[in-house]
Amino acid sequence: MAQAVSTVVLEPAARELARMTSQPPFMYQIPPHEGRAKLTDLQSTNIAKPAVESENLMVPGGPSGQVPVRIVRPARSGGPDGKGGLGDRVRGLAQDMMRPRSSQQGMPVVLYIHGGGWVFGDSFTHDRLIREIATQANVAVVFPEYSRSPEARFPVALEECYAVAQWITEQGPEFDLDPARIAIAADSVGGNIAAVVTLLAKQRGGPQFRHQVLWYPVTDANFDTDSYRQFASGFYLSRDEMMWFWDQYLPDHSKRNDPMAAPLRASVDQLHGLPPALIVTEEADPLRDEGEAYAAKLRQAGVPVAQVRYQGMIHDFVMLDTLARTSAARAATAQGAQTLRTALHDGP
Repeated sequence: MAQAVSTVVLEPAARELARMTSQPPFMYQIPPHEGRAKLTDLQSTNIAKPAVESENLMVPGGPSGQVPVRIVRPARSGGPDGKGGLGDRVRGLAQDMMRPRSSQQGMPVVLYIHGGGWVFGDSFTHDRLIREIATQANVAVVFPEYSRSPEARFPVALEECYAVAQWITEQGPEFDLDPARIAIAADSVGGNIAAVVTLLAKQRGGPQFRHQVLWYPVTDANFDTDSYRQFASGFYLSRDEMMWFWDQYLPDHSKRNDPMAAPLRASVDQLHGLPPALIVTEEADPLRDEGEAYAAKLRQAGVPVAQVRYQGMIHDFVMLDTLARTSAARAATAQGAQTLRTALHDGP
Protein backbone atom coordinates (compact mmCIF):
# COMPACT_ATOMS: atom_id res chain seq x y z
CA MET A 1 0.00 0.00 0.00
CA ALA A 2 1.31 3.46 -0.90
CA GLN A 3 2.24 5.69 2.02
CA ALA A 4 0.08 8.79 2.43
CA VAL A 5 1.73 12.15 1.76
CA SER A 6 1.72 14.08 5.05
CA THR A 7 3.25 17.34 3.80
CA VAL A 8 1.78 19.95 1.50
CA VAL A 9 3.01 19.69 -2.08
CA LEU A 10 2.32 22.95 -3.90
CA GLU A 11 2.01 23.28 -7.65
CA PRO A 12 5.31 24.73 -8.95
CA ALA A 13 3.89 28.16 -9.80
CA ALA A 14 2.24 28.43 -6.40
CA ARG A 15 5.41 27.30 -4.66
CA GLU A 16 7.44 29.97 -6.47
CA LEU A 17 4.95 32.71 -5.63
CA ALA A 18 4.89 31.63 -1.98
CA ARG A 19 8.68 31.80 -1.94
CA MET A 20 8.75 35.25 -3.54
CA THR A 21 6.27 36.67 -1.04
CA SER A 22 7.75 35.09 2.10
CA GLN A 23 10.29 37.86 2.73
CA PRO A 24 9.67 41.38 4.06
CA PRO A 25 8.55 44.01 3.49
CA PHE A 26 5.11 42.45 3.50
CA MET A 27 2.03 44.18 2.12
CA TYR A 28 0.76 44.99 5.60
CA GLN A 29 4.05 46.68 6.50
CA ILE A 30 3.79 49.39 3.85
CA PRO A 31 1.22 52.18 3.37
CA PRO A 32 -2.03 51.06 1.69
CA HIS A 33 -1.42 53.14 -1.44
CA GLU A 34 1.94 51.41 -1.94
CA GLY A 35 0.35 47.99 -1.41
CA ARG A 36 -2.30 48.81 -4.00
CA ALA A 37 0.40 49.78 -6.48
CA LYS A 38 2.27 46.53 -5.80
CA LEU A 39 -0.82 44.44 -6.50
CA THR A 40 -1.43 46.41 -9.69
CA ASP A 41 2.15 45.71 -10.76
CA LEU A 42 1.73 42.02 -9.95
CA GLN A 43 -1.40 41.90 -12.12
CA SER A 44 0.22 43.73 -15.03
CA THR A 45 1.59 40.57 -16.61
CA ASN A 46 1.35 39.91 -20.32
CA ILE A 47 -1.56 37.50 -20.40
CA ALA A 48 -4.26 36.99 -23.02
CA LYS A 49 -7.74 38.02 -21.95
CA PRO A 50 -11.12 37.45 -23.58
CA ALA A 51 -12.55 40.38 -25.52
CA VAL A 52 -15.42 42.13 -23.76
CA GLU A 53 -17.77 45.08 -24.07
CA SER A 54 -17.48 47.37 -21.08
CA GLU A 55 -19.07 50.46 -19.62
CA ASN A 56 -18.42 52.47 -16.49
CA LEU A 57 -21.05 54.39 -14.58
CA MET A 58 -22.00 55.77 -11.19
CA VAL A 59 -24.79 53.94 -9.40
CA PRO A 60 -26.82 55.98 -6.90
CA GLY A 61 -27.01 54.71 -3.33
CA GLY A 62 -24.84 53.61 -0.46
CA PRO A 63 -23.42 55.67 2.41
CA SER A 64 -21.62 58.13 0.11
CA GLY A 65 -24.54 58.53 -2.27
CA GLN A 66 -23.04 56.79 -5.30
CA VAL A 67 -20.88 53.80 -6.20
CA PRO A 68 -18.59 53.48 -9.26
CA VAL A 69 -19.48 50.37 -11.25
CA ARG A 70 -17.98 48.59 -14.24
CA ILE A 71 -20.24 46.38 -16.36
CA VAL A 72 -18.54 43.73 -18.50
CA ARG A 73 -20.27 41.68 -21.18
CA PRO A 74 -18.97 39.14 -23.70
CA ALA A 75 -17.90 40.76 -26.95
CA ARG A 76 -20.25 40.06 -29.82
CA SER A 77 -17.32 39.22 -32.08
CA GLY A 78 -13.54 38.82 -31.94
CA GLY A 79 -11.14 36.81 -29.85
CA PRO A 80 -8.66 37.66 -27.10
CA ASP A 81 -7.76 41.34 -27.14
CA GLY A 82 -4.08 40.46 -26.89
CA LYS A 83 -3.41 43.36 -24.58
CA GLY A 84 -1.75 41.45 -21.78
CA GLY A 85 -1.62 43.75 -18.80
CA LEU A 86 -3.61 46.59 -20.44
CA GLY A 87 -0.90 49.12 -19.54
CA ASP A 88 -2.59 51.70 -17.34
CA ARG A 89 -6.16 51.54 -16.20
CA VAL A 90 -7.58 54.39 -18.27
CA ARG A 91 -6.02 53.15 -21.49
CA GLY A 92 -7.10 49.59 -20.72
CA LEU A 93 -10.75 50.44 -20.19
CA ALA A 94 -10.78 52.70 -23.24
CA GLN A 95 -9.86 49.71 -25.40
CA ASP A 96 -13.06 47.91 -24.42
CA MET A 97 -16.03 48.36 -26.74
CA MET A 98 -19.01 50.34 -25.45
CA ARG A 99 -22.25 48.41 -25.76
CA PRO A 100 -25.27 50.23 -27.23
CA ARG A 101 -28.70 49.75 -25.71
CA SER A 102 -30.93 47.13 -27.27
CA SER A 103 -34.59 46.24 -27.11
CA GLN A 104 -33.86 42.57 -26.55
CA GLN A 105 -34.23 40.77 -23.24
CA GLY A 106 -31.50 41.77 -20.83
CA MET A 107 -28.57 39.52 -20.06
CA PRO A 108 -28.38 37.50 -16.87
CA VAL A 109 -26.26 39.23 -14.27
CA VAL A 110 -23.44 38.26 -11.94
CA LEU A 111 -22.74 40.79 -9.21
CA TYR A 112 -19.03 40.34 -8.58
CA ILE A 113 -17.47 41.50 -5.29
CA HIS A 114 -13.69 41.63 -5.40
CA GLY A 115 -11.15 40.54 -2.81
CA GLY A 116 -7.98 42.23 -1.63
CA GLY A 117 -8.32 42.36 2.13
CA TRP A 118 -10.87 45.21 1.94
CA VAL A 119 -7.77 47.36 1.30
CA PHE A 120 -6.52 46.35 -2.14
CA GLY A 121 -8.03 45.34 -5.48
CA ASP A 122 -10.19 46.92 -8.17
CA SER A 123 -11.51 46.17 -11.64
CA PHE A 124 -7.97 46.30 -13.03
CA THR A 125 -6.53 43.68 -10.67
CA HIS A 126 -9.55 41.45 -11.34
CA ASP A 127 -9.86 42.29 -15.04
CA ARG A 128 -8.89 38.91 -16.45
CA LEU A 129 -11.07 37.01 -14.00
CA ILE A 130 -14.24 38.99 -14.60
CA ARG A 131 -13.69 38.78 -18.35
CA GLU A 132 -13.44 35.00 -18.07
CA ILE A 133 -16.59 34.83 -15.97
CA ALA A 134 -18.50 37.01 -18.43
CA THR A 135 -17.45 34.98 -21.46
CA GLN A 136 -17.55 31.49 -19.96
CA ALA A 137 -20.89 31.98 -18.20
CA ASN A 138 -22.33 34.24 -20.94
CA VAL A 139 -23.40 36.89 -18.46
CA ALA A 140 -23.03 40.56 -17.72
CA VAL A 141 -20.69 41.04 -14.78
CA VAL A 142 -21.48 44.05 -12.60
CA PHE A 143 -18.38 45.01 -10.63
CA PRO A 144 -18.72 47.59 -7.82
CA GLU A 145 -15.61 49.64 -7.08
CA TYR A 146 -16.54 49.78 -3.41
CA SER A 147 -14.81 52.13 -0.96
CA ARG A 148 -11.74 50.43 0.48
CA SER A 149 -10.29 50.40 3.96
CA PRO A 150 -8.81 52.04 5.96
CA GLU A 151 -10.35 55.11 4.30
CA ALA A 152 -13.78 53.49 4.69
CA ARG A 153 -14.64 51.13 7.53
CA PHE A 154 -17.29 48.46 8.03
CA PRO A 155 -20.10 48.56 6.94
CA VAL A 156 -19.48 51.09 4.14
CA ALA A 157 -18.28 48.62 1.49
CA LEU A 158 -21.05 46.19 2.42
CA GLU A 159 -23.80 48.79 2.08
CA GLU A 160 -22.35 50.03 -1.21
CA CYS A 161 -22.40 46.53 -2.67
CA TYR A 162 -25.94 45.97 -1.44
CA ALA A 163 -26.96 49.27 -3.04
CA VAL A 164 -25.59 48.04 -6.37
CA ALA A 165 -27.53 44.78 -5.99
CA GLN A 166 -30.68 46.79 -5.34
CA TRP A 167 -29.92 49.01 -8.35
CA ILE A 168 -29.72 45.93 -10.59
CA THR A 169 -33.18 44.93 -9.39
CA GLU A 170 -34.69 48.37 -9.89
CA GLN A 171 -32.77 49.88 -12.82
CA GLY A 172 -31.12 46.89 -14.49
CA PRO A 173 -33.48 46.68 -17.49
CA GLU A 174 -32.40 50.18 -18.56
CA PHE A 175 -28.90 48.75 -19.00
CA ASP A 176 -29.93 45.49 -20.67
CA LEU A 177 -29.64 43.57 -17.39
CA ASP A 178 -32.24 40.99 -16.42
CA PRO A 179 -32.94 41.38 -12.68
CA ALA A 180 -34.90 38.12 -12.68
CA ARG A 181 -31.68 36.25 -13.46
CA ILE A 182 -29.08 37.43 -10.97
CA ALA A 183 -26.34 35.62 -9.07
CA ILE A 184 -23.50 36.79 -6.86
CA ALA A 185 -19.85 35.74 -6.97
CA ALA A 186 -16.74 36.83 -5.13
CA ASP A 187 -13.23 36.01 -3.98
CA SER A 188 -11.61 36.26 -0.53
CA VAL A 189 -12.95 39.24 1.47
CA GLY A 190 -15.31 39.82 -1.42
CA GLY A 191 -16.78 36.48 -0.39
CA ASN A 192 -17.34 37.93 3.06
CA ILE A 193 -19.27 40.86 1.60
CA ALA A 194 -21.15 38.67 -0.88
CA ALA A 195 -22.26 36.24 1.82
CA VAL A 196 -23.56 39.12 3.92
CA VAL A 197 -25.29 40.71 0.92
CA THR A 198 -27.33 37.51 0.57
CA LEU A 199 -28.20 37.72 4.28
CA LEU A 200 -29.27 41.35 3.86
CA ALA A 201 -31.31 40.49 0.78
CA LYS A 202 -33.22 37.94 2.83
CA GLN A 203 -33.73 40.33 5.75
CA ARG A 204 -34.72 43.32 3.62
CA GLY A 205 -36.71 41.53 0.95
CA GLY A 206 -34.10 42.47 -1.61
CA PRO A 207 -32.69 40.81 -4.74
CA GLN A 208 -33.50 37.14 -5.29
CA PHE A 209 -30.10 35.66 -6.09
CA ARG A 210 -30.24 32.36 -7.94
CA HIS A 211 -26.80 31.25 -6.82
CA GLN A 212 -23.68 32.32 -4.95
CA VAL A 213 -20.14 31.35 -5.95
CA LEU A 214 -17.54 32.09 -3.29
CA TRP A 215 -13.87 31.45 -3.94
CA TYR A 216 -11.94 31.05 -0.65
CA PRO A 217 -14.21 33.40 1.34
CA VAL A 218 -13.48 35.16 4.62
CA THR A 219 -16.30 34.18 6.95
CA ASP A 220 -14.95 34.77 10.46
CA ALA A 221 -12.37 36.70 12.47
CA ASN A 222 -11.04 33.66 14.32
CA PHE A 223 -7.32 33.34 13.72
CA ASP A 224 -6.89 30.07 15.62
CA THR A 225 -8.22 27.40 13.26
CA ASP A 226 -6.12 24.44 12.15
CA SER A 227 -5.47 26.06 8.77
CA TYR A 228 -4.46 29.34 10.40
CA ARG A 229 -1.96 27.49 12.56
CA GLN A 230 -0.59 25.31 9.76
CA PHE A 231 -0.28 28.10 7.19
CA ALA A 232 0.43 31.05 9.47
CA SER A 233 3.35 32.17 7.31
CA GLY A 234 5.27 31.19 4.21
CA PHE A 235 2.25 30.42 2.01
CA TYR A 236 1.54 33.84 0.41
CA LEU A 237 -1.30 34.97 2.70
CA SER A 238 -0.25 35.05 6.35
CA ARG A 239 -2.03 35.14 9.66
CA ASP A 240 -0.43 38.51 10.48
CA GLU A 241 -1.67 39.95 7.20
CA MET A 242 -5.24 38.79 7.82
CA MET A 243 -5.17 40.27 11.31
CA TRP A 244 -4.02 43.56 9.78
CA PHE A 245 -6.76 43.43 7.14
CA TRP A 246 -9.40 43.00 9.83
CA ASP A 247 -7.92 45.92 11.77
CA GLN A 248 -8.30 48.13 8.70
CA TYR A 249 -11.87 47.03 8.00
CA LEU A 250 -13.31 46.64 11.49
CA PRO A 251 -10.94 47.77 14.26
CA ASP A 252 -13.62 47.37 16.94
CA HIS A 253 -13.11 43.74 18.01
CA SER A 254 -16.41 43.70 19.89
CA LYS A 255 -18.31 43.93 16.58
CA ARG A 256 -16.53 41.08 14.82
CA ASN A 257 -19.00 38.47 16.04
CA ASP A 258 -21.83 40.28 14.26
CA PRO A 259 -23.04 38.11 11.34
CA MET A 260 -22.94 41.26 9.21
CA ALA A 261 -19.16 41.16 9.62
CA ALA A 262 -18.61 37.42 10.09
CA PRO A 263 -21.30 35.40 8.28
CA LEU A 264 -20.11 32.17 9.90
CA ARG A 265 -21.59 33.61 13.12
CA ALA A 266 -25.07 33.72 11.59
CA SER A 267 -27.56 31.27 13.06
CA VAL A 268 -28.92 28.32 11.13
CA ASP A 269 -32.27 30.12 10.99
CA GLN A 270 -30.62 33.20 9.51
CA LEU A 271 -28.89 31.11 6.86
CA HIS A 272 -32.01 29.13 5.97
CA GLY A 273 -33.33 30.06 2.55
CA LEU A 274 -30.14 31.62 1.22
CA PRO A 275 -29.19 30.94 -2.42
CA PRO A 276 -27.55 27.64 -3.40
CA ALA A 277 -23.79 27.91 -3.06
CA LEU A 278 -20.54 26.78 -4.59
CA ILE A 279 -17.69 27.36 -2.14
CA VAL A 280 -14.13 26.78 -3.32
CA THR A 281 -11.19 26.54 -0.94
CA GLU A 282 -7.55 25.63 -1.39
CA GLU A 283 -5.24 23.44 0.62
CA ALA A 284 -2.52 25.88 1.72
CA ASP A 285 -4.62 28.83 2.85
CA PRO A 286 -5.18 30.18 6.38
CA LEU A 287 -8.81 30.82 5.35
CA ARG A 288 -9.49 27.25 4.27
CA ASP A 289 -11.19 26.03 7.43
CA GLU A 290 -13.56 28.97 7.85
CA GLY A 291 -14.68 28.67 4.23
CA GLU A 292 -15.39 24.98 4.67
CA ALA A 293 -17.09 25.63 8.01
CA TYR A 294 -19.39 28.12 6.31
CA ALA A 295 -20.25 25.57 3.65
CA ALA A 296 -21.10 23.05 6.37
CA LYS A 297 -23.28 25.56 8.21
CA LEU A 298 -25.16 26.46 5.04
CA ARG A 299 -25.74 22.76 4.46
CA GLN A 300 -27.00 22.45 8.04
CA ALA A 301 -29.44 25.26 7.25
CA GLY A 302 -30.81 23.33 4.28
CA VAL A 303 -29.04 25.36 1.60
CA PRO A 304 -27.86 23.27 -1.39
CA VAL A 305 -24.06 23.46 -1.26
CA ALA A 306 -21.19 22.18 -3.35
CA GLN A 307 -17.85 22.63 -1.58
CA VAL A 308 -14.56 21.80 -3.27
CA ARG A 309 -10.97 22.00 -2.00
CA TYR A 310 -8.15 22.37 -4.53
CA GLN A 311 -5.00 20.67 -3.36
CA GLY A 312 -1.55 22.17 -3.87
CA MET A 313 -2.82 25.73 -4.11
CA ILE A 314 -2.50 28.96 -2.13
CA HIS A 315 -4.85 31.85 -1.47
CA ASP A 316 -5.95 34.06 -4.39
CA PHE A 317 -5.13 31.36 -6.96
CA VAL A 318 -8.18 32.14 -9.09
CA MET A 319 -7.53 35.88 -9.17
CA LEU A 320 -3.75 36.01 -9.60
CA ASP A 321 -2.63 36.21 -13.22
CA THR A 322 0.65 34.46 -12.36
CA LEU A 323 -1.38 31.37 -11.39
CA ALA A 324 -4.13 31.72 -13.98
CA ARG A 325 -2.75 29.06 -16.30
CA THR A 326 -2.27 26.41 -13.65
CA SER A 327 -4.51 23.37 -13.86
CA ALA A 328 -6.15 24.23 -10.55
CA ALA A 329 -6.94 27.85 -11.44
CA ARG A 330 -8.35 26.89 -14.82
CA ALA A 331 -10.52 24.21 -13.26
CA ALA A 332 -11.76 26.38 -10.39
CA THR A 333 -12.61 29.28 -12.69
CA ALA A 334 -14.39 27.00 -15.14
CA GLN A 335 -16.27 25.31 -12.31
CA GLY A 336 -17.51 28.63 -10.98
CA ALA A 337 -18.42 29.95 -14.42
CA GLN A 338 -20.30 26.78 -15.35
CA THR A 339 -22.19 26.88 -12.06
CA LEU A 340 -23.26 30.45 -12.81
CA ARG A 341 -24.14 29.62 -16.41
CA THR A 342 -26.34 26.73 -15.34
CA ALA A 343 -28.05 28.74 -12.62
CA LEU A 344 -28.78 31.72 -14.85
CA HIS A 345 -29.48 30.15 -18.24
CA ASP A 346 -31.34 26.99 -17.23
CA GLY A 347 -34.73 26.80 -15.61
CA PRO A 348 -37.38 29.53 -15.35
